[in-house]
Amino acid sequence: MTHTQSIAEILITFGGLFLVGLLADLAGRRTPLPRVTLLLLTGFVIGPSVLDWLPQFIIAWFPVLTDIALAMIGFLLGQRLTLPSLRKLGRSVLSMSIGEVVLTSVLMFSVLATFGVPVEIALLLAGIAPATAPAATVDIVSEYRAKGKFTNTLLGIVAIDDAWGLLMFSLLLALVQALSGQGGAADVIVSGAWDVGGALLLGAALGVPMAYLTGRIRPGQPTQAEALGMVLLCAGLAVWANVSYILAAMMLGAVVANLARHHERPFHAIEGIEWPFLILFFLLAGATLHVETLAEVGLLGLAYIALRMAGRIMGTRLGGWLSGTEPTTRQWIGLALLPQAGVAIGMALLAGQRFPELQDTILTVILGSTVFFELLGPVVTRHVLVRVGDIRKV
Repeated sequence: MTHTQSIAEILITFGGLFLVGLLADLAGRRTPLPRVTLLLLTGFVIGPSVLDWLPQFIIAWFPVLTDIALAMIGFLLGQRLTLPSLRKLGRSVLSMSIGEVVLTSVLMFSVLATFGVPVEIALLLAGIAPATAPAATVDIVSEYRAKGKFTNTLLGIVAIDDAWGLLMFSLLLALVQALSGQGGAADVIVSGAWDVGGALLLGAALGVPMAYLTGRIRPGQPTQAEALGMVLLCAGLAVWANVSYILAAMMLGAVVANLARHHERPFHAIEGIEWPFLILFFLLAGATLHVETLAEVGLLGLAYIALRMAGRIMGTRLGGWLSGTEPTTRQWIGLALLPQAGVAIGMALLAGQRFPELQDTILTVILGSTVFFELLGPVVTRHVLVRVGDIRKV
């Protein structure tokens, strides 16, 4: 392929993908399916599993586009974590998020181990199960302009869910390593603590100067160059430092939201540019889905799906009851937290690297369940938001 042909292929591919995203957006307004699900389905159809229309270079770009899209999502989630909103929702969000993470893990391990699944596999799946898909949840809220206390609670839980999930996964991974006689369990715990703690430190270190320095060129709000530059810098440094870039970007957003008093809308610049990146992210995520993995998961995969759903529902209800959350919220919030995607796959890959003999089982279950949760989860989340009245016009 000549240089000119290569450039033409790149431009045509991205132009086509953006137009496909526009069509999915339009279709989402006229069907009960969220545009996230439509984009994932479209990506699956044009991907290697069906039509195989995507050139090889676009698959290689997926990790970079994923980092950019999820860093933006983390930054936008951070704006929800202001002190006034945490005072209103803090106890409820904290209790329900901890409740669903802990109960999902406990339920997953205890049931699988009881029915004869090897302890190592049961522990690893218990560590992966609490992971969420913040991009899908945030996009549904944005697409349908969902507003209300339930939506704020949902976004608050999504914002901190992966922090608890990473801690739980690190602890259980260390336990499996100790049980298998590999040693180094302390190193795994330290690594997990650095993944979370280092990310929060990085986000705070960048957030303080961003809060005070941005928004001065054009009074009232930062320019796109300022906002995008800081978010991408944060994500890049997080990857370099081997910490969670989602948590780092979330902390960056939270610090800016709390300290940037001179901003009228400090997140407007990112809100205006995130959608093109999300189009590519969801389409390429769909292209990586393989339905045949659903046929391979067997009883273990079905048990993982059922136990994860039960754990989220029961955990949020228990946490909501303990914190005195209103009945409607604690009844429905667990179902709205079903989407699961990239973070879970990343955990599965790490577990497979540490325990090659378990890799096939772990990856098959997680990849198969991801197809289920990514396609069904957004639909259920939308239904819940309609049911509680936060989406008023469908």
